[in-house]
Amino acid sequence: MSTILVGPPQRKRETLEQAVIRFCGDSGDGMQITGSQFTNTTALYGNDLATLPDFPAEIRAPAGTLPGVSGFQVQFSSSDVYTPGDTVDALIAMNPAALKMNLPDLKPNGILILNLDDFGETDLRKAQMTSNPLEDHSLDGYRLFPTELTKLTRAALKDLGLDNKSVDRCKNFFALGMCYWLYNRSLDTSMRWIEEKFRSKPALVMANRLAMQAGYSYCEATEAFQITYEIPPAKLSPGVYRNISGNSALAMGFVAASQKAGLPLFLGSYPITPASDILHELSGYKNFGVITFQAEDEIAAITSAIGAAYAGAIGLTTTSGPGMALKTEAMGLAVAVELPLVICDIQRGGPSTGLPTKTEQADLLQAMFGRNSEAPIPILAPATPGDCFWIALEATRIAIKYMVPVIVLSDGYLANGAEPWKIPDLSQLPEIPVKFEKNPENFRPYRRNPETLARPWAIPGTPGLEHRIGGLEKQDVTGNVNYEPLNHERMVRLRAEKVAGIVQDVPDVLPAGDSSGDLLIVAWGSTYGPVTAAVNAQREEGHRIGHVHLRHLNPLPKNLGQILGRYDRVLVPEMNMGQLLMILRAKYLVDAIGYNKIQGKPFKQSEIERKIEEMLE
Repeated sequence: MSTILVGPPQRKRETLEQAVIRFCGDSGDGMQITGSQFTNTTALYGNDLATLPDFPAEIRAPAGTLPGVSGFQVQFSSSDVYTPGDTVDALIAMNPAALKMNLPDLKPNGILILNLDDFGETDLRKAQMTSNPLEDHSLDGYRLFPTELTKLTRAALKDLGLDNKSVDRCKNFFALGMCYWLYNRSLDTSMRWIEEKFRSKPALVMANRLAMQAGYSYCEATEAFQITYEIPPAKLSPGVYRNISGNSALAMGFVAASQKAGLPLFLGSYPITPASDILHELSGYKNFGVITFQAEDEIAAITSAIGAAYAGAIGLTTTSGPGMALKTEAMGLAVAVELPLVICDIQRGGPSTGLPTKTEQADLLQAMFGRNSEAPIPILAPATPGDCFWIALEATRIAIKYMVPVIVLSDGYLANGAEPWKIPDLSQLPEIPVKFEKNPENFRPYRRNPETLARPWAIPGTPGLEHRIGGLEKQDVTGNVNYEPLNHERMVRLRAEKVAGIVQDVPDVLPAGDSSGDLLIVAWGSTYGPVTAAVNAQREEGHRIGHVHLRHLNPLPKNLGQILGRYDRVLVPEMNMGQLLMILRAKYLVDAIGYNKIQGKPFKQSEIERKIEEMLE
């Protein structure tokens, strides 16, 4: 009698250049943690990546309903990544509501992992589904893997003595273990994170570790998964990298600016989505001399930062669009008293409360003109999450050099999205020279530097440098309160001339792609990724296209008008109704065409490509 040896099923490993995966479920299902853990593991593996967290706007939407769906998408690749991906290769949906909201983005024949335990009649009704997608053949076009995530997690943790609620919270790590198996990722990074996160609760450490290992082992044991996928590491330039979000990069950038300037950093902020994380991050940098103040409202937040600047610190305030509206009068005060201040606006969908957790670019005109009278302020905008670090340094440098408030326009996508970021050498950081006025002889608080038109920075309490401060119009040079018509006009023009003169510090733009040709795309902010990817793809098709991405929005680069004239057509994609477009048309009289998306979601590469093809026809 012969013996038949039965071994584990043979798996096929397929090598891919890139993949897009999305985790989605209730806000209480831990999808942001799951996505972040997959992202961190993938970054350490060496892939280039970009992420798109998607938060529900409702703080406590009823479980299982459409408004309560939370998601996290990541594209990871062995080559350069510019976007989180247009369509999804693998979708993990924890309930019917998550499936309904996210299924349209899954590719045909894409991988679909569902939590079978949450597809009962009540779950379907909460998701406003009239039939069960597991039975009505609506999922036939996908590779479906219905998995009893809740039941399997409970079985794996049955001997730990935890209640069902605590056990069920671990099912996201079961799903994460499945995905680690599917894409040949190590569990080690997440194992270490679990031990650190729950170190004061050993039972939860064991529970989450066992759940993740159970998900991995489930895929090894079942014959449902016949293919695993390998995305080799990307060829990144040598250096030390970390995974970084835009808000984290801003926080670190301002700390670095504080160190380079040799000044304390003061943040006055009122919590508001999606800017609050900057306050949270900076509160952890007390050992670098950072002072954070959670104010009672937006007005107190910015005026405290102005007071800090008056006292000789780097004044910083952070907010989103609604908070910018409340800070308006104080921004005018900062313009009038001419003190260095940085205002970070992390833009979100509006108007009013609008879409508080979704992204938009609709505050540009507010930043340009949203103050009473003539009150120009320089404006900068980062292009990527990592670029937020450099923008923070640049904004601080300009604010101090020119004694002006500076606005930084980030947005929800940059704030929460992440990418691998090469940690710079300290020698790469720009110098931020600071000169306080100390000589009382013939001191005049509004005597200006002939090159920058900046007034002296005189710290209160310095003997002989007493001067008036406040929002009433100042007399030129002396700083005394003055109501004379010609003096007012002179001061208004001087303040505008000072901001316009910052152009000497704005680098000339150099178009990416073709330096002249059929089409120029002019963009700003978080549109950088999809525009870059689309331009690269279309140039490979033989089209002559250039791309100018503006980081300085006021003043604009001095050679921009010349660049615009080199192309037959100009396209301006924005997540608004055409705000930069309006400025370019007014300033340069160019017949630019706008392409506008106002859906709370970033542009897709495919959307930009379709518009390019339409314009080139």
